[in-house]
Amino acid sequence: MNSMDNLQISYEDMLKAGMHFGRKKTVFNPKMGPFVYMVRDGICIIDLLKTQMQLKNTTEFLKTTIQKGGLVLFVSLTKQSTEGIKNLAQALNMPYVIDRWIGGTLTNFKVINTRVRKLEEMEAAQKSGAYEKYTKKERVELSKEMAKMSSHFEGLKKLTRMPDVVVVSSLKESALPVHEAKKMGVKVVAITNTDADPNSVEYIIPANDRSKKSVDLILEALKTELQNVGPVAPTTTQ
Repeated sequence: MNSMDNLQISYEDMLKAGMHFGRKKTVFNPKMGPFVYMVRDGICIIDLLKTQMQLKNTTEFLKTTIQKGGLVLFVSLTKQSTEGIKNLAQALNMPYVIDRWIGGTLTNFKVINTRVRKLEEMEAAQKSGAYEKYTKKERVELSKEMAKMSSHFEGLKKLTRMPDVVVVSSLKESALPVHEAKKMGVKVVAITNTDADPNSVEYIIPANDRSKKSVDLILEALKTELQNVGPVAPTTTQ
């Protein structure tokens, strides 16, 4: 049996999580038509069989990317996906952004990377006791600065170069990171509701991105399938 068969989330679990509930017809993006099963009481109902298929395709793509040593940046700009995205990224030893996207994370990568390295240097200095020479007031100010920088850059410590893929937990709510990714030639994977444009990214998982249960179910499925995947060592010829 193909290992991907085990990935398929049961239809019942999808329904329980409300994964099939799209957005109102009034904000429907016609390009999502192929992924809508019907409209009921003014609400677009997502075709979950299509969701299962897209999830499999997306996972295969991510698996291949990781096996080739690719770097994947996970992004959550919605409260309902913050915990799931962070857990997934950490399980895969990959970088992540939660809550707020810093403009220029990709398009001004060198500057952002400098700030990340500065945070690491400050943390190392604090740990080594180098800050003990400062006054109590100065140490308090340094701690405040580190806390602020950590809230912005903690998840980017593993972003040592331009990522190969950006994964966003909500396409509609991720306009800026998607724009930067496209500008830098980085492929995008997105959980996509019926109000977004699926043609703006390479891989979509059509689903209710407003339900924590729905998003968590998808992210957990990805973690289960990908967490034991690592770069494949190059073969050597004798």
